[in-house]
Amino acid sequence: MSYVQGFMLAVPEANKDAYREMAEKGWSMFKRYGALSMQENWASDVQDGKVTSFPKAVKLEEGEAVVFSWIVWPDQKTYHAAWEKMMQDPEMEGMEMPFDGMRMMWGGFEVLFSS
Repeated sequence: MSYVQGFMLAVPEANKDAYREMAEKGWSMFKRYGALSMQENWASDVQDGKVTSFPKAVKLEEGEAVVFSWIVWPDQKTYHAAWEKMMQDPEMEGMEMPFDGMRMMWGGFEVLFSS
């Protein structure tokens, strides 16, 4: 059963191209380690909620956009094995993150329904 690694973060709008470049480089590594697909999404219609929302979750600041993304893996075992290998991969060293990683959230999900 597929396994999805999901992410949500705030990226300065000025870093949109740098973020896209980082995602493209990341995809080549994720694919090499077994990922099936990756989706990066830049907010275009994300409202601030009264209690909770995407902007509140990432503590969105002026001049930033919410990014919502995910990577699909064949299964959780493949994901965990890949992550171990990626943490040892020299390609990860010195990779610049064009966002505040302290406001990034991520998690792994088993697929409940897909069409």
